[in-house]
Amino acid sequence: MTSLPLTSLVTLLAVALMFWTAINVGKARGKYKIKAPATFGHEMFDRAYRIQMNTLESAILLLPSMWIYASLIGDLGAGIAGAIWIIGRIWYALAYQHNPAKRGAGFSISFLAIAGMWVGALWAVTKLLIG
Repeated sequence: MTSLPLTSLVTLLAVALMFWTAINVGKARGKYKIKAPATFGHEMFDRAYRIQMNTLESAILLLPSMWIYASLIGDLGAGIAGAIWIIGRIWYALAYQHNPAKRGAGFSISFLAIAGMWVGALWAVTKLLIG
C-alpha cells in the first residue's frame, strides 16, 4: 500500500475548510435572518454564501488533481501545493468577507496551486500512456 500522508492531511484540512465555510453560512443565516432555501438577501450573508460555493467549486478542481499528482509524481509536491491552496483559500475567504474587491490575491494563489498540480498530473499521465 502506498502511503500519502501529506496529501491525506491536506485533504482533511480542505474538508475542515469546507466545514468552516458551511458553519459561517449557517451563522450568517441566523444573524441576517435569511431563511432556507433562500441563497441571497443581505450583502454579508451573500458574501458568506459565495465564499462557501466558490470554495466547494475550487475543491472539486483541487482534489482529483492533487491525488493524481501525489500518486504519480509524489506526496511531498502534492502536499506542498495543497497547503498553498489551503492558504490561498483562507486568504480569499477572509478578504472576500471584508471587501470582495480584495479577494484576487487569495484566488490567484489557490488557482495557481491547482493549475500546477493539474499540469503535473497531466504530464505524468501522458508519460505513462506514451510509455
